[in-house]
Amino acid sequence: MSDHSEEVQIATANGQTMGGYLVLPEGEGPHPAVLVFMEIFGVNDHIRDVTRRVAEEGYVALAPDYFHRTGPGIQLNYDDAGMTAGMELLGQLVADEMISDAKDAIGFLRGRDDVVHERIGAMGFCIGGHMTYLAACETDLAAAAAYYGGAIAAEEGPGGSVPTVSRTPRISGHIHCYFGGQDALIPSHRVDAIRGALESAGTAHEVHVYDDADHGFHCDQRATYHEASAKDAWRRTFELFGETLRG
Repeated sequence: MSDHSEEVQIATANGQTMGGYLVLPEGEGPHPAVLVFMEIFGVNDHIRDVTRRVAEEGYVALAPDYFHRTGPGIQLNYDDAGMTAGMELLGQLVADEMISDAKDAIGFLRGRDDVVHERIGAMGFCIGGHMTYLAACETDLAAAAAYYGGAIAAEEGPGGSVPTVSRTPRISGHIHCYFGGQDALIPSHRVDAIRGALESAGTAHEVHVYDDADHGFHCDQRATYHEASAKDAWRRTFELFGETLRG
């Protein structure tokens, strides 16, 4: 694993700072870059591990802390206490602020000499999957991989905004969405709504449903970890990034 990691502070549009975990790949840059959007558990050990793994694939990897307004620096475990605290923070998210944070994180990467500025992608898990989809709609990300993004097709977006799925025609890059067929948090009709919106918009996309996987299938610290699905989604993600961020 890469040890070229550091804690960073990202300037935001409101004049505050947003923490982040940055990992650099081996070799001289500039490199393409990938944002790693966290779950409700913060930029914890698992997200840090994923960020290091992304850097091992040859990308500048940044996990921004978009709970910085309400729970800056929080790192939660995958237990009842962590779930309770994370759900409270989740309920305080607002779409416009999430979009602003995504833009600020992209701006941070574009301010670096070791990043190829037009080749930035994102991946995220759970609410981070939602953040990935939202950022793909509202920024110029070249590629995005949303893992079990909750509430993308809900009747309201975060903080009572318009449904995130209604923003789909604004996506300019490529997007993959991965879901678990056993995931009761994201019923099949919402997956169908996302697929239909992407098809109607003519967006370059793939939607994959892993029949035997549940919510959180990519996280090897959760009881719902499903190795085969996690490995396949990771392979597909980096084929996407290879084609769009390196091609």
